[in-house]
Amino acid sequence: MTRTFQGRFTPWLFAAPGLVWLVVFNLWPAFNTVVLAFTNAKPLGGGHFTGLANLGRALNDDQLATALLNSVIYMLVCLPVLTLLPLLLAVLVEKKLPGITFFRTTFYTPVVASAVVVALIWEWLLEDRGLINGFAQWLGVIAEPLPFLTDRWLLLLSAISLTIWKGMGYYMVIYLSALGNVRRELHEAAAVDGAGAVRRFRSITVPGVRNTMLLVSVLISVSALRVFSELYVLSNGTGGPGGQDMSVVMLIQMYSRGFTGHLGYASMLSLVLFVVTVGPMLLLLRLNRKGA
Repeated sequence: MTRTFQGRFTPWLFAAPGLVWLVVFNLWPAFNTVVLAFTNAKPLGGGHFTGLANLGRALNDDQLATALLNSVIYMLVCLPVLTLLPLLLAVLVEKKLPGITFFRTTFYTPVVASAVVVALIWEWLLEDRGLINGFAQWLGVIAEPLPFLTDRWLLLLSAISLTIWKGMGYYMVIYLSALGNVRRELHEAAAVDGAGAVRRFRSITVPGVRNTMLLVSVLISVSALRVFSELYVLSNGTGGPGGQDMSVVMLIQMYSRGFTGHLGYASMLSLVLFVVTVGPMLLLLRLNRKGA
């Protein structure tokens, strides 16, 4: 009887710490966010049920519309670039050549660096007296410094370029593991038949890593819609000129912080972001099924 009891509950005993962590730090905050979304709660106060008042406020919030536009643009630019470039990079570094490990490590180095530190370095490079503007002026390409950090679209483009540079190595490693499952015999047979490198890439490599491309696309979409550090640091926490470069996560942070934070409205914005994030994931899955 004792052995039977131990046999039944021993696995749950080992799983208990992980389950407690999941409930306390994942499931409960998610449930609490849904509850708070329909209240006017604040950090130092309770709050009461307000129904769909926060949703109505969100639908009429011009600042939310701007943040959503920025987040969607961020995703639409990052998605194709970070889906294709890391794959090309993985194909290049997959070859067993002398010193190739050095290049793999070099490409992966930005991934392990802190996002805030990398963004600060990017800010030093792009400011009016930074290296890029200074070098361009020295060459005579521009007469005045380009407003990388003070123009709405240039700031957004600068943050996107930072995200792409920092993320390429991460997705490259994912593709490297997938390329190991693509049969070499197929490439050799295609080469014998006269297929060039581009044709082999389109007809063998891409179909061979199709599922991995879907996974990478989903990860990129979610990360791009939840962007925060890049825009926050490059704009010095202001969200750009007039807050025009603010992301949805920055908007949520703005409404939830401080002693007068609107936790209820910030929670509703979190639900809006969740719905917007799920949309691209479902679309990518549907496209994958049609392609299959």
